[in-house]
Amino acid sequence: MTLVIILLAVLALAGLISWGKVNAFLAFLLVTIPVGFALGLPPARLLAAMYQGLGDTLGSVVIIIVLGAMLGKLVAESGAAQQIAAVMIRAFGTNNIQWTLMAAGFIIGIPLFYNVGFVLVVPLIFSVVYKYKLPAVYVGLPMLAALSVMHGFLPPHPAPTALVAQFHADLGRTFFYGLLVAVPAVVIAGPLYARTLRGIVSRPLAGFVAESLPESALPGRINSFVSSLLPVLLLVGVAGLRAVLPAGGPLGPALAFLAEPAIILLVSVGVATGSLGLARGKRMAGIMDAYGSAVKDIALILLIIGGAGALKQVLVASGASTEIAAGLQGTGLPPLVLGWLIAAVIRVALGSATIAGLTAAGMVLPTMARSHADPNLMVLAIGAGSLLLSHFNDGGFWLYKEYFNLSVKDTLRSWTAMETIVSVVGLGGVLLLNWALPLLR
Repeated sequence: MTLVIILLAVLALAGLISWGKVNAFLAFLLVTIPVGFALGLPPARLLAAMYQGLGDTLGSVVIIIVLGAMLGKLVAESGAAQQIAAVMIRAFGTNNIQWTLMAAGFIIGIPLFYNVGFVLVVPLIFSVVYKYKLPAVYVGLPMLAALSVMHGFLPPHPAPTALVAQFHADLGRTFFYGLLVAVPAVVIAGPLYARTLRGIVSRPLAGFVAESLPESALPGRINSFVSSLLPVLLLVGVAGLRAVLPAGGPLGPALAFLAEPAIILLVSVGVATGSLGLARGKRMAGIMDAYGSAVKDIALILLIIGGAGALKQVLVASGASTEIAAGLQGTGLPPLVLGWLIAAVIRVALGSATIAGLTAAGMVLPTMARSHADPNLMVLAIGAGSLLLSHFNDGGFWLYKEYFNLSVKDTLRSWTAMETIVSVVGLGGVLLLNWALPLLR
């Protein structure tokens, strides 16, 4: 019955948004309340779950998205994104731009959380799109596929890191195996699949597309790259210091504070305000106007992500995730496939890759001792399952749709299909490694 209710909720969301033309935030509220009642939540618990889901979701991403949008706006308007795009195009040519951006997504995605990486790379993608008159989805999807895979498969991202600890896996080995699985998944779901999407018409948000500047007015190459990628450089630097310095040392609390994405982005915005703004003759009032415009551009996106969080929390509070996972445990499937399937079903039902991964781990963990499954591969199998079929209840779906200004149909055709390909190919890679590793030992 729970699965039927969730299926009806998804269909209702699709109907309200696609055919009814209802604002997506309102659609989430209109669906969440009857779903909560249908799953047996009393009014007080239903409202508490909605408020908690909306607050927790926004609380974890609002600072990141707002600061990232500000940095992205300045990177675009200053000409830094145009300079980076020009350097990359000259180095690799327009014929290889998909592969170039995909490789950049891999590098950026290792230390950066998905939401941080997304808002930082979008201005770069849009700059390439408008300068060289290329289709936005065709150019951007490979880079976003790389970011998504890093988020779902590899430490130091939240779910994979927690799974490594729960399964007592080896962090370095999991990361190495994850790279072996991630590369073919991203290549197939990114550059190769995106070639079928050249016909999708996308008019990205105008706020993140700056007018083309003459080359003499662009910031320097080093300034452009350093200011734009400063969050990546800072995170890598702090992570390196934490790895070298002894755990529990006097600098530990300060480094942990500096490693927070919100702090990293706040520092980066401050530096970029000087390096791309004040140092190049811009007035502070003009820079602040640009930041205000960036926040206006993403206000609706934040509300939609909050609405998705409210629905997710209602499903969690009702016990839907536990019920679904328990129902799948008696299938008799191989452990790695079972871990992937449990995470995939919870992902489709709840929308959160992190919750899907952590819930699946709790259900699979008791069977690990009996199954003798490789814990490193189990981390990757669950990570792959947690990316399957991103749709209306996933904040990432709406982030992509609204930034790229796509219809629901084209978002499903591009984003949802890409995430599904990544998930299925990821499972295939895990099973191939599971077969090959004993032969290599």
